[in-house]
Amino acid sequence: MPTRAAWLELSFLRAGDDLAFLLLRLLTGAFLLHGVWDNIESAARMQEFVGFLRANKFIHPELMAPLSVWGQLFCGVAFLLGALTRWAGLICALNFVVACAMVHWHQDLRGWWPAAVLIAIGLVMATHGAGRFSLDEWYARSIGRAPAG
Repeated sequence: MPTRAAWLELSFLRAGDDLAFLLLRLLTGAFLLHGVWDNIESAARMQEFVGFLRANKFIHPELMAPLSVWGQLFCGVAFLLGALTRWAGLICALNFVVACAMVHWHQDLRGWWPAAVLIAIGLVMATHGAGRFSLDEWYARSIGRAPAG
């Protein structure tokens, strides 16, 4: 039975932190994949994205559109698997910092919130790693090294 202090601090919830990271990774990975899949499978949709970037004054939109789409695809797959999670977190955060600066800056809270949340999630993944239920953890243990976090 948890003590009064444990009830106040809810410290017993720490037992579920790896499951919480797994859920965060799975939801974020699925969201990223869902968001870019139409650009992956349709050249016409990719061209629409190029036009969107051009309209928002991105330099080299023909390069930046596929770079963003394939970067988000990488991040989505990496988050789902828990593989190269710290790298995926950095790429995710960087991609959405650019999105906030170039597209969402003048929008209201509802406009920039999803991109800002993806920056935060990317930074959490970059700094904390994938958690116990991940390929990163499996790899660290397989080479006899304690996981990075």
